[in-house]
Amino acid sequence: MKIFALSTLAAAMAASVMFAVGTVHADDDDGVMTYAVTITNITRGQIIAPPAVIAHNGDYRMFMAGKPASLELAQLSEAGNGGAVTSAATGMPAVYSTALGNGGILPGMSQTIEIQTTKYFSEFTVGAMLATTNDGFMSISGVRAPKRGATTVEAIGYDAGSEANSEDCAYIPGPPCGDKRHNPAPSEGYVHVHAGFHVGGSGLNPAQHDWRNPVAQIEIKRVN
Repeated sequence: MKIFALSTLAAAMAASVMFAVGTVHADDDDGVMTYAVTITNITRGQIIAPPAVIAHNGDYRMFMAGKPASLELAQLSEAGNGGAVTSAATGMPAVYSTALGNGGILPGMSQTIEIQTTKYFSEFTVGAMLATTNDGFMSISGVRAPKRGATTVEAIGYDAGSEANSEDCAYIPGPPCGDKRHNPAPSEGYVHVHAGFHVGGSGLNPAQHDWRNPVAQIEIKRVN
């Protein structure tokens, strides 16, 4: 299974702005604010898959460290499918809106996604696969939106614990691999801070694909 085409990755070399609003609460249409969420990849050799952005209140959690990953989080972290997370969030009472990026983010590059929310749904969660891993993802969770101006936070790499870290191209969708089968080997079974990329194999080089946290910088900026 391929998460994105090489042509899409080439297009991601230039910063892009996406407008993709999902859930909107009809009973809370006053005081709508627009935010630009800019994700910058600060790794040396990991591509960040299309990011999922969710505007919500304090009752929403995309994941909890130490707990098993949801099926949607497993889709995001194993296949780069952020749409599974945004689709699951759409319609939740705790969620105001969702947005999904367009294409992967190459090392050293940025992508900006615009999303709307209100003061009653003033937290943001962002998640995206670290593409050359089995089930690694980067995330920030429940970051409060600034009332004005911008705030910048750092995202670390997590392991969804849903697939064994074989570091084998047969089970990794991101370049230089590109295809994906599910690895039936036992996994950790819970979300935790990722230990990095160390073994390599099938042409994969830990010196290229390993990282040290953080893996991304994320700016949340109010634009209206």
